[in-house]
Amino acid sequence: MVLGGSGLIGRAVTRRLLGAGWAVDITGRDPERVPQDLLDGGAAFAAIERSDDAGLRTLLDPGADLLVDCVCYTADQARSLLPMLADVRSTVMLSGKAVYVDSAGYHLNSDTPPRFDGPITEDTPTMAPGDMPYDSREGYGANKVAAERVLLDSGHPVTVIRASKVHGEGALPAREWYFVRRILDGRPIVVLADRGRGVDHTTAAVNIAALTETVADAPGARILNCADPDAPDVRTIAATIASHLGHTWDEVLLDDSPADGTGHTPWSARSPMVLDTSAAVALGYRPVGGYAETLTDTIDWLIRTADAQRALHDPYFDGRFDYAAEDALMRG
Repeated sequence: MVLGGSGLIGRAVTRRLLGAGWAVDITGRDPERVPQDLLDGGAAFAAIERSDDAGLRTLLDPGADLLVDCVCYTADQARSLLPMLADVRSTVMLSGKAVYVDSAGYHLNSDTPPRFDGPITEDTPTMAPGDMPYDSREGYGANKVAAERVLLDSGHPVTVIRASKVHGEGALPAREWYFVRRILDGRPIVVLADRGRGVDHTTAAVNIAALTETVADAPGARILNCADPDAPDVRTIAATIASHLGHTWDEVLLDDSPADGTGHTPWSARSPMVLDTSAAVALGYRPVGGYAETLTDTIDWLIRTADAQRALHDPYFDGRFDYAAEDALMRG
């Protein structure tokens, strides 16, 4: 069973499991968001809210070999699963790198960016658990930590997967749209702050799916980082997307990061944030591919849905397509 099976990660996990011969039930709010290929492949969809404990228990009866929770954000949501886990052979909870803190206590959503000395391992310190609104900057990571601890302390074989900058078909928001839209708009230049050197590790949803299948065959209580085998910088990401779409543009590499945000991309980071995935590899996980290899489906999907992407008006992209600022910078 995949909770949140119609979302970015859920649909990738469902496709992977269906392809491996699993019978898969998926839950979600909106049947219109369920890709038809999942239903054609045999997935059974149930329109059940994550908060509907009775509905989930009924759907899960008499148990499952694998439960994947893509929509667990709080300790209360984690506790609601506990009565069901006795009949589940292996459970996966999706978390993220936002839980990690550096030596000074700064995290991904701090006003001061964190600075890590090297790749982030699973035993890197995390934020303290919290129960403030989980959709806030301070609350997201703290609530994830609280949810992780409830599940890991339960005595059940729960694997927490911590991912970073997840990409794939169905992403909301789709960070690659930052460059895809510029290409569709025929922009002759791409402006990159800090010379495009920022590194914020990417994770393909299909790689999370591959790790999930590995965990299904090796139940246990653990935390595993999941990210692409490479960690491309912003300049490489821009070039990869342009190459896939056959677009050429002149790079404008700024030496700094302008206060107005010009050249600042969804992957821009003053200090690298790279996840160490050696523990997952040691368990038997083999990624589907690196960033470039796993990006094709995302870009093709964005092209197919370009009109819908333009109409979304997602606040995440507010100000990110201010071409006038870029052009003024060039004139200057």
